Amino acid sequence: MTYQLNLIKQTRHNFLNLIEPLSIDELNKIPDGFNNNIAWNLGHIVASQQILCYVLSGVLPKIGQEFIDKYKKGTKPESFIGNDEIQQLKVLSLTLMDELEKDMNTKLFDNFKSYTTSYGFELNNINDAINFFSVHDAMHFGVSLSIKKLI
Repeated sequence: MTYQLNLIKQTRHNFLNLIEPLSIDELNKIPDGFNNNIAWNLGHIVASQQILCYVLSGVLPKIGQEFIDKYKKGTKPESFIGNDEIQQLKVLSLTLMDELEKDMNTKLFDNFKSYTTSYGFELNNINDAINFFSVHDAMHFGVSLSIKKLI
């Protein structure tokens, strides 16, 4: 799993590098043909990781429910995402990965509840979840690259 976690961390570093030169308005811009923005995509990968790993294991996530509700699957930006929240998302995107890595060395995820993703892939344990959200993060990074070209 170390390789997979490192791959996810690199994708998240790439995401942070992508957004670094962008203004807060650019991060919030929703181009024609899209229903979200770069800021929402960053929040979504953070929330999704918590859902897929912690919630599906019956463990209290390390972020609040309000945050999860704002960025979970099926949501879209409902309001402007401010600079303070963007900064928080940047920090969480990396620190929550470090916490996940530490938690992997415990039995925290032993009660994982199987789940079939909207991608059509069944997750049966924490390793499946990590492998899946690696792809999921990369997909949202790609969407964000596309949005950046249009803003």
